[in-house]
Amino acid sequence: MIDSIALGLAAGLLALQSQVPIQGGFRDPAPPKASELEEVEPPVPLAYDELTIHAAPRPLDPSAVTSDWPGFLGPGHDGRSPETHVVVPAGGPPVVWEMRRGSGYASPVVHGQYLVFTHREGASVHVDCLQAETGERFWRFTYPCDYRGHYIKNGGPRATPVIAGERVYVHGVEGMLHCLDLATGRVVWKRDLEKEFALGDGFFGVVASPIAVGGLLIQNLGAPNGPSVAAFDLETGRLVWGTGDQWGASCASPVLASVHGRPRVFVLTGGKSLPPTGGLMVLDPSTGAQDFSYPFRSRIYESVNGVSPVVAQERVFLTASYGTGSACLALDGEGGFEELWRTRRIGVQFSNPIAVGGHVYLIDGISDRPGAIVCLDSKSGAELSRTDLYWDETVVDEGVEKHLSFSIGEGSMIHVDGRFLCLGDNGHLLWLDCSPEGTEVLARASLFRASESWSPPVLSRGLLYVCQNNREHLGVARAPARLLCYDLRGDGAR
Repeated sequence: MIDSIALGLAAGLLALQSQVPIQGGFRDPAPPKASELEEVEPPVPLAYDELTIHAAPRPLDPSAVTSDWPGFLGPGHDGRSPETHVVVPAGGPPVVWEMRRGSGYASPVVHGQYLVFTHREGASVHVDCLQAETGERFWRFTYPCDYRGHYIKNGGPRATPVIAGERVYVHGVEGMLHCLDLATGRVVWKRDLEKEFALGDGFFGVVASPIAVGGLLIQNLGAPNGPSVAAFDLETGRLVWGTGDQWGASCASPVLASVHGRPRVFVLTGGKSLPPTGGLMVLDPSTGAQDFSYPFRSRIYESVNGVSPVVAQERVFLTASYGTGSACLALDGEGGFEELWRTRRIGVQFSNPIAVGGHVYLIDGISDRPGAIVCLDSKSGAELSRTDLYWDETVVDEGVEKHLSFSIGEGSMIHVDGRFLCLGDNGHLLWLDCSPEGTEVLARASLFRASESWSPPVLSRGLLYVCQNNREHLGVARAPARLLCYDLRGDGAR
């Protein structure tokens, strides 16, 4: 009897504690229980049916700078890589390995020897942990998913995982958030955020990738009546703070940057709402306290904010399509801002711009249509250069020679080693020298001929990882969707 009373009191106390408001005034609807993980030997990487190994990568140059790529947009949340001695041959880089995969638009992430990639096959989502240089599999974690997109048939994951310490965090398209042990793939904790916070579907499911900051996992959540942005404890999954109660989740991922020596999280919100509302929220990552908010959202209902904020030189650049345009704000040291300029002349749908030396470089294009590399002066908004990138190629398709025109469409870029890597949305890789005077193509190669190559490429330790999201639509083999690894290791010669 005494034991039953004690258990009842303990359960009641636990339930009461879970209802205590956290920072921001919100409550955690369902704090998860951390799993008990026994010590086991990490698995060794093994080959599997979907893997094809082509060749070992070249050795890294001893003087090469290398880096992990632990989350969306890389180690600095800005599309820039610190790596050096990167080389793109004129005929294209050699393939190291490839993996047949399911549907989705998530990019892989890399930490040391571990590469984590999530995709969907049938009614199951796979989280695969691969050996980064060989593609061999350490482990696979699978969970059910019945998500059906209303606007895009592809029902696979959109959000890129994030690796922090010995854990990897995966937010699924349907709202399932898993924390997995990086070495073994075992579940540490999990949450059904769609159910717990009554999120609803949105236009494309969960698209925004979380970021890990100082022991917290910060997510563009968009719960009705708040929180708009939420931070969860990395170790336990409990809600630590929530902020905002007006704006829904967008497709843009949060980014971390330093403003006048202070870390700040920049979140561009704006989801499925009538009237359409959303904008930029600038937050203290430790508490969720807001420096300011800035309305920035299309007036069109069926629209999204899809591009993460670009922060550099105490300025933040915002851009969105659907008639929204672009804007740049100057950030002061007191948590305020000044609008430097705003225009509807140019607006990007989801390809993230990159800031270099006071300039913003972006791809002004539409999928499967001509695209251009544009350089903007971030302070004035002046367009300093615009270089259209389109070309003709002769291809053989089922024995028939065809002369076709291609462009980068709405591709993705990485800034590395003083140049830009650009992945066109039909599978072309370009090595570009971009400046305020214009863009020069140094090398161009067709990696594959498949549409919707919208997943940003990933670079780590001289290896480039590229997602082919659809079956090839030209050529003889018509290869299915794949994750491919290419060797860009060089000795620094250009």
